[in-house]
Amino acid sequence: MQGFNWEERPVRKAKAAQPPLRLTRRGRIVLVGLPLILLSAVLITLAGFLNSPAKAAESASELSVTPTVSVTVQPGESLWGIAGTVAPERDPRDVVADIVQLNNLDGGRVMPGQQIFVPSK
Repeated sequence: MQGFNWEERPVRKAKAAQPPLRLTRRGRIVLVGLPLILLSAVLITLAGFLNSPAKAAESASELSVTPTVSVTVQPGESLWGIAGTVAPERDPRDVVADIVQLNNLDGGRVMPGQQIFVPSK
């Protein structure tokens, strides 16, 4: 009796000739344009940082410090009332704006017992 080889042999398929990859006009524009846009954005940002250094002042004598005093907020007091008390000669809107800026107040609200800094002049 003759033996049979039941192993399957891989069949070689003829490869179809594929055309080379072609880039369309739009593809070339995207391929070149996108990196150029990103590079220019980085360069503009870098130029902005290098051309505008952060300087507070040329010397310490040019720095202006706002003289302040600490005030404890009493029940029923508002920023408007405190501003009228500490600087009656100034516009209360300006004084309230100074108090909010000095204390980093969110929304201009104060609570009784809170310590805040107010401009003394």
